[in-house]
Formats: sequence, C-alpha cells, structure tokens
Amino acid sequence: MKRSTTKPPAPPEIEKWTKEDVHQWLMTQVKVHQTCADKFIEEEVSGDCLEGYNKTDIVDLGIKHGPAVKIAFYLERLKEGSQYESQFPAYVENWTKEQVYQWLVQHVKIYSKYAERLQEEDVSGDCLVCFKKQNFLDLDVKSGPAVKIREELRKLKEKPEPTLQPIPHTSTDQKATPKPIQPEPNLPQSTSTEQAESDNKTKSKPDETVEEKAENLPFKRTSEKKEIQQPKTQGLKARRKETVVTTTLPDSQITVEIQQTLDNLLKDDLKMFHFYLQEYTKSKHKAIPRSKLEGKDTMDTATLMTQCYGSNEALQVTQHILKQINQCDLVCHLEKKMGQLMQQCPSKEVLKKEANQGDKLKNLLTCGGNSLDNYDRFVVVANKSSPEQVQYLQFLSKLKLFCVLDFDPESASKGGLCYSYRESRVANQHTPSQYQGQTESVIKNLNLYKQTSWVFCNGRHDIDGDSNRELDYKKWLRKSCRDVEQLVSFICNPEVLRHGRSLIIFLLLSPVDTEKNPIFDTYKSFIKHTDEKNIVTICESQSTYEKWAELIQDKCDCDIDPLSIYELSLSEVNGTVMALGPFNQSSGRLLPSSDSSAVVLTQKGEDLMTALDILCLNQCENIYDENSQEFRDCRIKVEEEFYRGGKVKWWNFYFCDKDTEKPFIKRDKYENVKKMIRSQSRDLNASVNLLNLFHHPGCGGTTLAMHVMWDLRQEFRCAILKDNTLAKDEVAIQILQLMMLESDKPSPVLLLVDDSKETKNPYDLVICIRKAMEDFSNINMDDAQNCKIIILNCVRSHSPIEQYRQHNQHNSTPCQYITTSLTPEEQKEFEKKLKELKETHEKPENFYSFMIMKSNFDKKYVEDLARNTLENFDFSTKTDRLFAFLALLNTYVAESEISISLSKDFLGMKMIRWLEDSVLDRMKPYANLLIIDTVEEWGGYKGLRILHHTIASACLEEFERTYYLKVSDIAMEILHCDLFFSVGVVKDRFMLSIQRMLIERQRKKDGDEREPFSSFVDKIHSQQGRQTVQEIFGRASSRFETSASIPQALARYLYINERDFTEALKWAEKAKNIKQNPYTFDTIAQVYKSNLKTNMHREKQETTHNPEDLTTNFKIADNAIRAFKRAQELANPEDEPEEVAADDESDDYPRKSYNIYGYVGVLEIAFLVFEILGKLPFFEQSDPMKKKYLQSFLQKVIPITSVYKTDNEINNRYVEIIREHEQFLLNLKTEVKEMFDLLDCYFTYIKGNNSEFDTKNRWTISGHFKTYVSLFCTSPDEIKKERQKNPNLNLKINIEEQRLFLEEKQADTFAGILQHLDKPAEEIERITECYAFLQQQQQFSNKKQKTKETINYILSNIVLYLLKPKSKHVKNYNQISALLLKTLQDVGLRHPFPDPYYLALLLLWPSPTQENTEIGTYVNAIRNSSRKHLSKLFRHRSTVAHLYLGKEEGLKRLISKPQLDENFKMIQMRRDTLAQLWRSGDIFKDKAIINRLLRVSGTIEQGEVFANYGKLRIPVRPALIGGIRTGFSTEKISFYLGFAISGPLAYDIQHEN
Repeated sequence: MKRSTTKPPAPPEIEKWTKEDVHQWLMTQVKVHQTCADKFIEEEVSGDCLEGYNKTDIVDLGIKHGPAVKIAFYLERLKEGSQYESQFPAYVENWTKEQVYQWLVQHVKIYSKYAERLQEEDVSGDCLVCFKKQNFLDLDVKSGPAVKIREELRKLKEKPEPTLQPIPHTSTDQKATPKPIQPEPNLPQSTSTEQAESDNKTKSKPDETVEEKAENLPFKRTSEKKEIQQPKTQGLKARRKETVVTTTLPDSQITVEIQQTLDNLLKDDLKMFHFYLQEYTKSKHKAIPRSKLEGKDTMDTATLMTQCYGSNEALQVTQHILKQINQCDLVCHLEKKMGQLMQQCPSKEVLKKEANQGDKLKNLLTCGGNSLDNYDRFVVVANKSSPEQVQYLQFLSKLKLFCVLDFDPESASKGGLCYSYRESRVANQHTPSQYQGQTESVIKNLNLYKQTSWVFCNGRHDIDGDSNRELDYKKWLRKSCRDVEQLVSFICNPEVLRHGRSLIIFLLLSPVDTEKNPIFDTYKSFIKHTDEKNIVTICESQSTYEKWAELIQDKCDCDIDPLSIYELSLSEVNGTVMALGPFNQSSGRLLPSSDSSAVVLTQKGEDLMTALDILCLNQCENIYDENSQEFRDCRIKVEEEFYRGGKVKWWNFYFCDKDTEKPFIKRDKYENVKKMIRSQSRDLNASVNLLNLFHHPGCGGTTLAMHVMWDLRQEFRCAILKDNTLAKDEVAIQILQLMMLESDKPSPVLLLVDDSKETKNPYDLVICIRKAMEDFSNINMDDAQNCKIIILNCVRSHSPIEQYRQHNQHNSTPCQYITTSLTPEEQKEFEKKLKELKETHEKPENFYSFMIMKSNFDKKYVEDLARNTLENFDFSTKTDRLFAFLALLNTYVAESEISISLSKDFLGMKMIRWLEDSVLDRMKPYANLLIIDTVEEWGGYKGLRILHHTIASACLEEFERTYYLKVSDIAMEILHCDLFFSVGVVKDRFMLSIQRMLIERQRKKDGDEREPFSSFVDKIHSQQGRQTVQEIFGRASSRFETSASIPQALARYLYINERDFTEALKWAEKAKNIKQNPYTFDTIAQVYKSNLKTNMHREKQETTHNPEDLTTNFKIADNAIRAFKRAQELANPEDEPEEVAADDESDDYPRKSYNIYGYVGVLEIAFLVFEILGKLPFFEQSDPMKKKYLQSFLQKVIPITSVYKTDNEINNRYVEIIREHEQFLLNLKTEVKEMFDLLDCYFTYIKGNNSEFDTKNRWTISGHFKTYVSLFCTSPDEIKKERQKNPNLNLKINIEEQRLFLEEKQADTFAGILQHLDKPAEEIERITECYAFLQQQQQFSNKKQKTKETINYILSNIVLYLLKPKSKHVKNYNQISALLLKTLQDVGLRHPFPDPYYLALLLLWPSPTQENTEIGTYVNAIRNSSRKHLSKLFRHRSTVAHLYLGKEEGLKRLISKPQLDENFKMIQMRRDTLAQLWRSGDIFKDKAIINRLLRVSGTIEQGEVFANYGKLRIPVRPALIGGIRTGFSTEKISFYLGFAISGPLAYDIQHEN
C-alpha cells in the first residue's frame, strides 16, 4: 500500500467505540465476511480492546490468516489515521481465494503446496494485497517464494490482466467432464443418472468437489474389489494418458473423518448437532428426520449423513452445523485434515500425465524452492543396483544423508552403490541391530548427524561369514525383519529426525515383483511411523514404478503417484538434483598449502573431520551472484542477526571485506592477539602452543578471535573446534589430518577452542596432539616452521584481568584478555558503524547487542531497555513466564537456550490453529530482545535465547524491583512445570541447563579452586536464606531423581553455610544412594570432617568439658575415615567415565582423578583425633611425660589402664570411652604410617601434573608429617636421658635412634630415599651411615625388615654415589652388586614390592661389553610387582624415571634427572618451561642431554618395544603413549633408556629409516 500525499484526517477515537461500532467498521470499511465480524461481537471486542489487537490475537479468535491480515492492516492504518491508495489493479482485490490460487500456480509458478496453504487460510485478492513478507513466512511459505509473490504483485500494474484457467483438481465449475478412456470394456460403467447427478451438483455447488464414478476407480467398496483386481496394471498405465484430473475421496473415508470429528463433541454438544441436523434446509436433499437420529452414536450419524447427502455435501453440512454450535476449532481441524487427504488420495478420474517430472522432482526435494537446504536430513532406502546405474547416482553425495538402508548385499563391493559413495564421501557401515539401545548412545556411538550411516539390511558379501549372507524372504522375516522395524522406528522418532524437516526417499533401482520382499516390508514399517507425504519414490523405470505402485495401492491403500518420479532416466534424475543448490560445496573450497600454493578441500576430507568447522581461503565466495537482490537480502539479514545479538558468521567478515569503506570493527586487542599468534608460529621449540584469550561473557571475545582467524587464513589452515564431546585423541588425529591434507608437506594450523570454561582442558588436547604427532608416520617433523599447531583458547571468565595476571605469573606462554570496557578509539569505531548501519537497515537502534557495546556496556542503558520492555509484564501469562525463564537461564548458565519445539509446547502452539505460527510472533512485546540460534548438538535444532547476557541480567533485576518477582520464584515455576521434565533430547539439554544453574560453581579469582556454591545459590542465600535454598533443591531433587549432583550440592550448602550436619548427612546419603562414586562418598566424609572440626572449635570455647563429647567425636572420626577409605576404593576408571560432568564434588578435584584425596582425608581425620587425645588431662602434650604416655599408648607399648592419671570421675569416664574405641585408636598410628608411605610413593613415582591440587596436598601432607615426627619420633635429648637411665640398653637404644632418624627424614622407605636425589648430599650421607650401622648389627625383628633395610641400604649407596661419589660411606659397584644378588636370591621373583627389581635394573642392566641373561626376568618381575602394589596410584597417570642410562660403566653410567636439569638451571630457564620440555619429550633434543645419555638400539615387534643386546631382547615400554606407530610394523629403532618403578622406559624413540 502507498501513502497518499493528502493530509490524513485525525484518527477517530477508537477507544470510545462499542462492540457494535467495531462490527459495523469491519462490515462497511474492512469488508470482511459477516462470520468474521460476528466473532468480534461474540468475544465482546469493543474499541478500547480493539486498539491492543494484532494479527495473532485476531487469529486467536478462530479467524483465518487471510482476513486476519486484512483486519490487522486496516486497524494499523486506522490507528495511524492514514489513508492509502492501492498500488495494485482493482481486479486483484476482486479475486476469490480460488483465483488467487490459480494466479499463484499458473503465473507466479510457486509450489502448489504454498498456494494451497493460502487458499486454506481464505486468502482472497483483497487480503493478498495486505500481506507483508512476514505474513507469508507465518504460513510456512519460504522466504524466496514470499519475496517473489510480492514482486509479481507489484508488476501487475504494468501488465494486462492475467488469464486464469480453472485448475481441474480444485476447481469444480466445469460445464462438462471429458469422458475417461476405458481400459477394459468389462469394468462397471457409471450410470447416466449418476453422471447427471454429478453434473447437477457441480453446477449448483461451485465450492464442492466434482464426484464421478470413474470406471477405473482404484478405491472400491469391498464387494467390488474382486472385479477390479485384474485390470489394475492397465488402469495405472491409462491414468497417465489422461488430460483431466478431478480429486475425490472414498465415501468410507469421509464417513470415518466425520465420525472422528464428531467424537470430539461432548454429549450435550452432540444433541445440539442432531437438533441442527434435523432442521437443516440449505440442501436440495431432505433433512434427516428426527426419528432416525434419536439415540444414534457418532458412527451412525456420520453414515446417515453420507447416505443422505453424498460424501462431499455431508462434509459441507458437518462444517456448517459445527460453526452454528460454535465449534470452530473442529471446523478448522476438519478442513485441514480433508485438505491433506485430498492431496494424498487418488483421483476417481484417470490422472493427467506429468507435463514436467523434472520440476516435480525439484518441488519434492526442495519444497518448491531451489535448494536442498529446505530439508535438514534425507533418508534413502535402496534395493539392488547394477554397476551401470551407479555412475548416475552421484546425486546421493549432494544430499545431507542421515542414513541409507541398503538391501543390496553387493553394495560395498567394487561397482556397488556404497563403494561408489565412499569414494567421494564418508559413510560408516552399520547393521540394523546397531540402532538398538538408548537414543543418545546410538547417536553418539554411530556418529549420526556427523557422518552418513550406511545400513546393510540384508547382508553384505564383501565380508565373509554366515551373519553377512543375503537371506531369502522367509529367513529375512524371521531373523532380520524385527531389527529393520526397530531401525525404522528409531529414524522416525521426532527426537532423532524432526517431523517435516526430513524426507525419506525410496530409490528403486530394480523391480519389486511381489509383496514378499524385504524392501516392501520396510515401506510398510515407514508408513506405520510417519505420514505417507514424507516418503518420495524414485524408480529406475516406469514398469518398476507400476508394479511398486500397484503393490502399495493394493496392500496399503495409498496412491503414491503424486510423490513419485518414474518417467525420468537415472541420468536425468542425477542432473536435476546436482543442479539444485546449495552451490560451491567442497568442489571449490581451498586451503593454503606449502610454498604459497593452495589445495582443494574435498567433501570426503571434510566428512572425516567431524569435530572441526574449517575456514577456507575462498570462504563465502561464488555462492551468490553478488549483483543480485538475493545477495543484498542475504547481507541485510546476516548483518541484522549479528548486530542484534546472534553469533558471528564468516559472512560478516566477508561482507565487510567486500565493502572496504565499511570495515568490520577491530577491537583494541585485535593486533595484540594477531602478533601473539604470529610470534608463536615462529617459536621452533614447541610443535603445539596453547594461547589463552580470557574474556567477559558477551564482550566480543569469540568475535575477536574469529576476526583474527579470518585475517590469518592465508597463513594458517584455520578451524574451530565445534564438537567438544569428541574424545581428545580423536580430535588430535583430525587436526593432524587437516595439517597434512592433500599435501606431502605439513601446513601450520590455527585452531579456535571457543568458550572453554577450563584452561586446563585444552592442555589435555595439546598432549594428545603431541602423542598423535609421534604416531603419524607421514609428518615431516624436521619442517618445524610448518609442523606447527596453535590453539587459541577463548575462556569465558567473570574476572579476565585477574586470570590474565595469574596466568602470566605461573606460565611462560603468552595470553591476552578482553573486557566489557571500550577504549575511546573503539567507541569512535562503534559510532561510525552505527551511521553506516543507518544507511542500510531500518532502526539499527534496535540492534541491542550492538547498542550495548556502543554504549560501552552502560548499565543504565540496559536497565532502561529492560524497564521499557517489561512495562506491562504479567507473570501469569505463558509468554511472560517463558521470557522470565529465559532471563533466568541466560543470566546464570552460559550457552543456554530453550528449544523452539519446547517453547511451542509450553505456549500451546501445537493446537490446530497455531500449527504454523511463529514463536517470536507469540513472544511480543519481548521479541525484540530474543533471537533464535541453531544449536549444533544432536544434528542441530533451533533454540530461543535473550540477545545479550547483560539484558537477561537486567530483566531479572527489573522483575525483582518492579514486580517483586525473585529468581527463586522463577526457578520454582520452572521446576513445577511437568512439560519440561518429560523424556526428549532437547528437553535433556534444557534440564542439563537447569542442573548447571543449581550446581555449577565459578572459579575463584585466584587459584584452581572454585567458589563454594553456584552464583544462583549465592543469590538466593543472600536474598532469602536457607529455607528457600532448601525448598528449591528439594524440588529439583524430586525432578532429577537419577542425579546425585543435586542432593550432593545441598549437602555441601548445609554443612558449609548452615553447619546443620544432621540434615547435610541425610542429603549426602541420598546422593550416595543414587550413585556410589568417589565424590558422593567424599561428600559424606567432608560432612563428618566439618562436624568434627566444629565440635573441636566449640569445645575450645567451653570452660567445662563433657566426656560424652569424646564418644561423639570418636564415632564421627570413625565414620569419616570409613567414608574416605570407601571413596578411595571407588576411585577407579570404571566409575569415572569421560562424560561424567555434573557430580558436583568433582569440581573440587581435577577432572577424572580423585587420585589420593581419600588418603589425605584419612590423614586429616587421624591427626584431628591425635589432637583430641592430646587435650585429655592425662595426655596433655605440653607435659613431656604425658606426651610420652600418649606416644606409648598409640604405639601399643602400654595399655590405657597403665597410663598414670588423677583418679576422678571424669578421667575414669574418659578411660572407659577410650577402651570402648581402643581398636579404632590403636590402629591409627599404623594407618597413618601406611598413608605416608603410600603418598610418598605417589609423589615420587608418578609423573606430576603441576596442578594446584597436588601442590596443596603436598603441603597438607608435609604439615602432618611434621606433627607425626613431633609426636612419634623421640627427640635426641629424650634419647640421651634414656641412655643414662638404662646403660645396659645402649645398643638397643642406638638401633632405635637410627630408625627414628630414618623415619623423621622420610628415608625409611624406598620412595623416600629416591627423593634425596634432589636434596643436599649431607642428608643422604647420614642416611647411608645409619643403614650401614643397622646392616652391621643385624638386629632385625623379622626377615621382612631385614630385606627392606638391605634394599634401602643399596639404594642409599647409589644415591650417595651420584651426589657425593668420594664419600667414605660409599660402597663400590661390586660390593653392592653382590649384596643385591644375594637379596634377589632371598626374595625370588614374586616379592610384593618392586624395589629389589628396580635395583636389579640399575645395577645389572647389560652393557655393550657385558650381557646379563637374567635381566628380562627382572623386567617381568618389576612389571608384575608394580602392577599389584602401585596400580591404584597409577590411575590416569604414568610413572616417571628418576635415573637414566649414560655412556659410562658401573655406577657412573647412572644419571639422575636432577643432574640433567642442572644444564638448564645454568641458563636460568623457568621451571614451567623446563617441565614443558620434559612433558613433550623435546628435552632429548638438547645437545647437553644427547652428550650424556646412551642411545640404545632396539626393535618394535607387534607393537612392543625391545632393547637389543646381541641375542638378548629386553622388553621396554615407550615413555609417551604415542611413542610407537600404529600398524604393528616391525622396525629397527633407537632410544634413550630411563628407569621407572614400573620398569624400563624408552624415550625419544627414533626409527632407523
């Protein structure tokens, strides 16, 4: 419509109109049908109500879209007070809805499905001229056809009036119907009276469908079926020679539809329907008399109606009476159902031959468009093909295939369809049985959505075996049919493939002659689970089609002709599909390569890299004609979406590159990040670099990273990690594939890891990439400049500057940060961009995400925006509740959304009238703050979210400030809604977001630790306190019945914040009952520990003491130790699958590694008990004598009854209590010593990860050990006094003194002595002296002690030699070797500890001049012993070598790790840099190391590494997991040898070739 230049009259005072005035305006001015105007009267819509109405509200009244759009358009003009002149010819506004349909199909040439949709919604000419683009979109007309209709309407003014030809299958006003060709003379003929009656109806009822009894009618009554079976094939042939199409339904089917509609009426409503039916006078037929209707049910009523009026008129009568009794929903439902049936059902006349099956194929595959993107996924079902056909089936590689159900057992062999497809694309080959199990597991295991699944449904002959043989029909029915049916059920599950967004194609490449064929059974399975309109058939020939169609017609009662292609050759089908969009798929995608060249990224190459979104050199090029309107529209849309708050796309950078005068805004840190990446690419020391970019949520961190990547795409092969769920080692392989793709030389890779909450998680990826590099035999590692991978890790952080500083303190790798603060230069750039946007976009001020950044994240701007938008907020309405849910989730959970399908369900839009409506339309007035994103998971689905994190947060504040609606109220409303907690993939993701909101804790500003609770819980606690927190967790726990995380988090809240240990224990136990793992038991233990500490603190404040408190504390301590021990027992890989995410207590520990926390917990409780005992009157540690009593009691030297104490009631009660718990108390000292020894092994033997957790544990253990020494290791002064008292016991006291010294120095264990490699020589010298004394005295309590101290003596000699070779206490090589050999004879090969065999490796390892044939035996012995004794410590970690094999002889050939490190300390290398060199193995490339260590020759055989000395082959393990190539190739190698407690390790493995 075009505004007139004349000044419009003042707008009338609408608000004063009565409902009668509104009715008159609708009838006289808008000129809608009276039934529409009557609706406004019925709903009491007066002027003041009318003012607030929009199109959605009008449709809500039961008015169809056509008149609704017209009314809304006129209402808008009325409120503006404007007049208009039509820019369309007058005849257009006089068109009926049928003429609109004819014009759209015949002249605009849009897909008939869209035209039918408009006709269904009563879009006549006067309504059509009021339609805007969005109105078409609301009716599910795609954007392309919508724009085309608008454009063609505008052109009508310049053209003569178009001629509209009646369309046979919808128009019924023909004067005569051509007589059909009769295929067989003996078929039943139509009587002349039937023909006359039919013609008569046609003339009198122009809106009804012509109904004639054609001779070759495919649907017959039961009595007629036998007559028509013979000529069916000829009938099908004849149908395609006709020129007229008239569509009608069988009477029985219409009767059923009427009956099902009437079934929805209440009893009283059915009586009312009968009343109107007996009075019905608008037909030439007599009304059904009352006597016949009395007591009739819906089936009888429907039968009477079709008998009286005929099927078509019966439908009209039904609809008319339903309107009279105000059942408009049922009218809409019936109309829609009949419209669908009319499309699906066969014609009673013979069908017209398809004038253009090419167009039909396009329409079927694209929904009337030009691109295959209209469907998310395709499913293909194919039968046996011939090699000649395969060349014409290349179009399959263009389809987004979900799966192929293949019934050809030769398909995977050369010349077969699967074989051909896999030459250009990736397809995983499966069997139907693999689709059984949990939906999520099947999707993950079979890589569905990411790669095509090719399912062999009846054997495959390329693999031998009975299970792969082709079965005859009878055997297939018995053995395979059920699996295929389950497969079909899986495919048709709306949680797997959304209804309406996927298409099933039956590709018949050979005839199906009989119903006893597996592919026919599969078709029947599909129509059980999905609508026939979702299935398209493509046949290799017309004869194949005719047999297939006849089978389906006969057995399934369906006509598939409208959905079938059979007159095109396979070559024509192939060409037609290949010509469809989208264009420029991988055939032209380029990647940079060596020497400034480029290579093509093939589709198959891209298929293999499922985890990566690859950025190409020519990204976005040659997809559109850049001078076209389509390109300009695309640019407008993409820019609008981004600046409103959508995720940035490569298109955004491409558009700005094209228009150099309007560049993309470069953030201040852009150049810094770019320089950081380039500088790391020149660093030749490391092959993989991890760079962190810390950023506030919503400040443009990801956009900045992608902008840098876009500009570096000429220098690097760039990709984004889009699948964080894939195993890191698999991702590493894909990254290396990208590095080496289509080239012999490597190309540097830049990988963006987006929104990783943990900076350490990508470090796991770094390790996996390094391991994979060693595996890849085709990577030339010498090309260090190009053999480079840089990971840019975008880390969301609420304190990016603090994390940046902390990172720089502890790491040498560079990093950057970006915050919610613009520099003055950046602000100018945003001002400039706003002016540019005003030139090309309407109201860019409504691009709120952009405007927030332009305002420099001004809080007042966001608050005003929230306040204005929420002016009429009403939490009682569904739309407002849904918006509040989004505000809550988007504030507290990063990357959260609510799926569109779930939103529709919540808003009730799955009712008939809302079927095609828009969610954003329903969400007005909040639509401006919302955006729809595509979520990549589970094949991709659409999700609704608020534009920007700050808007969501401001809305929550406004709810609270103005509407007194707290976050707890919104959360309880979500938890109250049953809909959100039913089964479904998208609902699972939504539920996961709710769980994250409750339990996900932010990292503290300093260190690895997290805040005690989630931000959401902190907020509720500060606002409303414990009761509300507990109510929410209680409700959540009942919703998430299988989640241990919820009760676990509540337990933590109760014991940390509220000190309510009884209630906390109840919830911790509930978590444990749901899932027994280290973390749930640890929570129980932590509750007890906190309880014990609180009791001790309280008792310190009290002046009097109650002995019963001691009983309580002992019980608590006992329970705590049991829980910590159980947690430690459960700490194994089986209980910690990689995907474990939300077990809350795991936030306190490094992921997947509870490791030693149970042991540390036991130590902490034990020392609390020692502290409690030390405060008893007779054990006070301040008194040396009383302390000695405590020491003697705990060492089981004296019983509690022998301890001297004052005889009083309290002391006597204390003694009683101690005696009750004596076993528990007397075991503590032994347990503590065992824990210290175990932890000593852990920190000595296991490769460190430099985590803050391990560091903290070492400090805790060290502190406890000092207490232990103080309590149990007697001081020199006390020993001196003891000597004076008992001169006869001097030797015994001396021996005890030596052993206490060793214990104090942690040198009484093998691991403790190894630790002295990195300590002053004086200490190990004194230790060796002590062991020499003990060896000399030979005073051992048992053989076990003798063996242990002999072994420790030998090791102390080796360590002393390495630190101080000229010490007088050092024994020579021959002496200690002889002592070792004697010890080895004593212990044999099954000693429980690996210590003696470790010494055997050090002293007896062969040399070039001397072989030791027993060494292989000792290698096996150390492996067996370490596996039994230390396996619980090795979990998730590998052992470290403390000593390496050098080039000298004797003890001189042993070189310690600290000795190797000395070379780097001299050049003042940072510790973390040195640690990085060790982790990567790059340390062995240093000349100083190469000069000191001996390279050992060996072989790899069957994947095992061996060191070779003449004929002697000694098994060795590679130090790095990826140290050997896959493929079990036998190779000659060399390596450096290290000695670890688990056996010899091979470092820096090099292949001789």
